[in-house]
Amino acid sequence: MPPRSNPTARQVRLGSELRRLREAAGMSASEVGDFLGGGHPQISNLEAGRYGISEERLRTLAAHYSCDDAALLDAMCAMAVTVRGKSGWWEEYRGVLAPGLLDLADLEHHAAAMRAYHISHIPGLLQTEDHMRAIFAYSTPPLPPDTLEVRVEHRRRRSAALAEEPVREYEAIVHEAALRMRFGGRKVARAQLRHILELSDRWNVTIRVVPFEADGFAGSGTSITYLEGAVRQLDTVQLDSEHDSILVDAEAQLKRYRKVLDRMRDASLAAEDSRDFMHRLVCEI
Repeated sequence: MPPRSNPTARQVRLGSELRRLREAAGMSASEVGDFLGGGHPQISNLEAGRYGISEERLRTLAAHYSCDDAALLDAMCAMAVTVRGKSGWWEEYRGVLAPGLLDLADLEHHAAAMRAYHISHIPGLLQTEDHMRAIFAYSTPPLPPDTLEVRVEHRRRRSAALAEEPVREYEAIVHEAALRMRFGGRKVARAQLRHILELSDRWNVTIRVVPFEADGFAGSGTSITYLEGAVRQLDTVQLDSEHDSILVDAEAQLKRYRKVLDRMRDASLAAEDSRDFMHRLVCEI
């Protein structure tokens, strides 16, 4: 089977974890390639996500690397099965939407839990279709009508991650500034707030508001989505940028963003107080 020309983010991540295990064992790619019988190119392709790997071979490599982290190994084996198995719904949009959007949907679908922080926009998973259209209408240059509708459809389908099995917990910390934005006008803004309130009724969805009056608040201006893996080593952070999304998985950075989100939570209102706050905003807008 020829190597993949455009591996997904999760395929690349599995390869990166294989490389980390090898490097922790103090082995070169050539040494491991000789062990498997495929040489250096085979290991390079595995660790770049261009080749898939079976559970049996993954466990063989882990034993060769003296990996004794059973939870990590089980999680990597489960990951290997999913990245080699049936493609998710997001693959329908390959060649139509940017790969980063597909990778985000893939990561959300497989996340064990999610945390998000947004200061100027409503998180995508919480947006109504009218709000989505209003956001995408601001694109420069303007999106063709067909492309705009595809973007809306894709984002709407992503929101299923909040309800699909297995149900995962989702916590969003949203600044008051984002809640007061009137994208699409007053009617759309009210409907958006009511939609968030409805979602917050679900046991697995927690919305916390950071009000303007929060003392000493100096939060990050970058939207952050923290996607938890089956084990902490497989967590991923997604950051929005002007042209694409950025994925971060280095342990030092993961630790940093966990602390950032914890500080944002400390600055936010409690979940019930946040609901009361949003109810008042509906009446004000």
